[in-house]
Amino acid sequence: MKKIFVDTNILVDLIADRRPFSKFAIEIFSKAENKKIKLFTSSHSIATTHYLLKKYVAEKELRDILYNLLEFVNVIPVDSDTIKKGLKSKHKDFEDAIQMICAYSIEKIDCIVTRNIKDFRDSEILVLPPDELVKKIQ
Repeated sequence: MKKIFVDTNILVDLIADRRPFSKFAIEIFSKAENKKIKLFTSSHSIATTHYLLKKYVAEKELRDILYNLLEFVNVIPVDSDTIKKGLKSKHKDFEDAIQMICAYSIEKIDCIVTRNIKDFRDSEILVLPPDELVKKIQ
């Protein structure tokens, strides 16, 4: 089973139904629901998704959505070691460094899925936009 690390923008696309991007996020999570792939994200992504969407989705509804999402995505904790590695990393974007460090911690990870490909160009892990990932996991 493929192991895929999901960046924050994919979570936001899914929950906010940001079209046309949400159709790929829906397909990715549908594959996870059907046990065709295994999804991972960082605890930072869950918190950031909540922060970004709380202006647009009622608090109780948003919390319920995020809670239910945990059934389909495994959360990698961001701890002090992760923060230290991120602060010392060569990556220009600290937040993306945190994401990559979390993804590196997953044994036999297949790829990172994000719409922000350029910020992950230094990744040692394959990085795919959601539309390409969907094609690969058909």
